[in-house]
Amino acid sequence: MHIEKNIVLYRNNQKPIVIDTFCNLKLQNQPIVIFCHGYKGFKDWGAWNIMAKAFADAGFCFMKFNFSHNGGTAENPIDFPDLDAFGNNNYTKELDDLGDVIDWSFDKFKNNGAVDTSKIYLIGHSRGGGIAILKTAEDSRIKKLTTLASVCDFEMRTATIGNLEQWKKDGVKYVINGRTKQQMPHYYQFYEDFIQNKERLNIKSACENIKVPQLIIHGDADTSINVEEAENIHQWNSNSQLKVICGANHVFNVKHPWENTNLPEEFEEIIDNMIQFLK
Repeated sequence: MHIEKNIVLYRNNQKPIVIDTFCNLKLQNQPIVIFCHGYKGFKDWGAWNIMAKAFADAGFCFMKFNFSHNGGTAENPIDFPDLDAFGNNNYTKELDDLGDVIDWSFDKFKNNGAVDTSKIYLIGHSRGGGIAILKTAEDSRIKKLTTLASVCDFEMRTATIGNLEQWKKDGVKYVINGRTKQQMPHYYQFYEDFIQNKERLNIKSACENIKVPQLIIHGDADTSINVEEAENIHQWNSNSQLKVICGANHVFNVKHPWENTNLPEEFEEIIDNMIQFLK
């Protein structure tokens, strides 16, 4: 297996994106799988590296990356050393980041027989699931989509968080990170950007316009995002299948850091289901 960690994608007048690739260079025509992490997440969280290796072993070229404003840096891609970047993140930046990663993967592997750039598949977890849905609806290069514990509505998470007037007046509000204990800022630009791009950021509309197969996976013990949101996505996309994992929480019973080589059976189950679906 050929693993490249922390490749830095530099862009003009934008923050860089840090990318990992996991491929088996002895195989031919491997589809590309691109993974999008969620809110307060990062590419090296928990067992995502173990998942990446499982996909590479199964014959996929697997990529995962940090959204440019997730709070990590090129020098320190784990956790949140750059809280100002985190506060300036928004959904459209994440959508555009994902577009740039797709472009980059296309350019990197276009003349490489080991990888088939005509088959690009997306996986998104939580908020990253919503981003993956939106991108699939607007980018015809994406041929299959999997969402893990995905949100089904960005508006209810954007407009109803706290007091809008107070947020506008202060210019910022803070959310505590339960694990790192950091006070994580959300600048008011987040709300303004959502309002300006409301149509583009409508997950329901995107689901109704998706023309490729979608696998929706959700845990029935998810206390962060209710399984009803998965049922909504399934209802909106007639070309989707829904898999509910019994006993699985929002992160499928993994935590960070994950220092065990063994995985919870719920996490094993999501990997098996995704590989089977994407094959």
